[in-house]
Amino acid sequence: MKNKLKTHLILYITISLISILFTNNWCSSKEPSAEDTLVKTNEKIHITNVKDNTNNANTTIVKTGLEVLLEDNIELLKGKKVGIVTNPTGVTSGFVPNFIALREKGVNVTSLFAPEHGIYGEKKAGEEVESYNEKQTGLPVYSLYGITHSPSKKMLDEIDVIIYDIQDIGVRSYTYISTMGIVMQAASKYGKEMYVLDRPNPLTGNKIEGPILEKKYESFVGKYPIPYIYGMTCGELAKMIVGEKWLKFKEEFEVNVIPMRGWKRDMVFDDTHLPWVPTSPHIPTAETPAYYAATGILGELETMNIGVGYTMPFQLVGNTWIDGIKLANELNSYKLEGVYFRPIFYQPYYFGYKNKICSGVHIYFTDIYKANLTAVQFYVISAIKKTHENKDLLKNIPKNNINMFHKIVGTDKIEKEWNDNKSVDEIITSWNSDIEDFKKIRDKYLIYKD
Repeated sequence: MKNKLKTHLILYITISLISILFTNNWCSSKEPSAEDTLVKTNEKIHITNVKDNTNNANTTIVKTGLEVLLEDNIELLKGKKVGIVTNPTGVTSGFVPNFIALREKGVNVTSLFAPEHGIYGEKKAGEEVESYNEKQTGLPVYSLYGITHSPSKKMLDEIDVIIYDIQDIGVRSYTYISTMGIVMQAASKYGKEMYVLDRPNPLTGNKIEGPILEKKYESFVGKYPIPYIYGMTCGELAKMIVGEKWLKFKEEFEVNVIPMRGWKRDMVFDDTHLPWVPTSPHIPTAETPAYYAATGILGELETMNIGVGYTMPFQLVGNTWIDGIKLANELNSYKLEGVYFRPIFYQPYYFGYKNKICSGVHIYFTDIYKANLTAVQFYVISAIKKTHENKDLLKNIPKNNINMFHKIVGTDKIEKEWNDNKSVDEIITSWNSDIEDFKKIRDKYLIYKD
């Protein structure tokens, strides 16, 4: 009996020692202390922001125009008073706001200018932005989305240089590029230097879709004769606006673009390894711009819920009377490249369909390069007309909605072609007819040529 107990005791001690050794070894490699975790996390962030060596040694991390300016061109601003047109997206890859990063480099930042949605991005679409003092620095913030869209002479009196640094989404109806052009015009008028700090186009620099804006439909949601998806960075577009004289500029005026480093035209935003900061309240992720392009025009009709008010803005098309299963089957029968439609049932939390049970389709992009984003909403309109009796979304629309629809689309041709019973394929062919001419003009202003 004693021998058995002795044997068991030795076995127990042996197992315990092995367990302790294993546990200590495992913990040291798998469960570092809180301090070690912080260090390793910071190291990982640092590596991610410079170069990702874990998966592909050739993966280059893109540097924005802001970071190139901070690292290589800061002398351009020395001794000058600087104003910045920006919002929450105007940050370094380490999330430092541009006006703070520039001040840390000794730049004399004297004021900020707020586009739609405000300096902090808190304002909803169409809501007036007021002027005030920025919380962290006390800098004056002048509104460019309220009483005026253009900086006044008084706003610019204490400025030598205006910087534009905002992440855009590559779609004509998004108002930041209108603000950019108007600010350039003011810089020309009042003799100020103008710098555009370039950032990636999340829809790539190659995707060009949709009708070109006609002059008679020029507005703040469409200011330039470019396609709905225009395939340029904001820096390239700025050069084009000045070069083609789409706005009034003095002959000697030039826009200075600080290019990105490492960006390629075929990159979607995730390829850049940059952090995505929401560009507005309903563009929360780097994928949302593609959905905005696919349903934003339809949303202007105000006859459908497009996911705004629910957890998937611009990814859905639904209503209380839609048969989502029938609609999804119809749309998938078209075999559209790069897109799939799933039936969905959901209940928006706010906006026009708050607390109402909606059914419809959830849009999935399976290949962003092949998908015709702009066309998706017109196929949806066509499918709804076919599957739901007396539901033609482009007929009997209130006049105000139709006017905005024309401004967003940039033409009234689509409505006319629709009423002439043209198919969506025929409508797409008609809007493609002008794109080749646009590309020839665009080529003169491209900064990044792979």
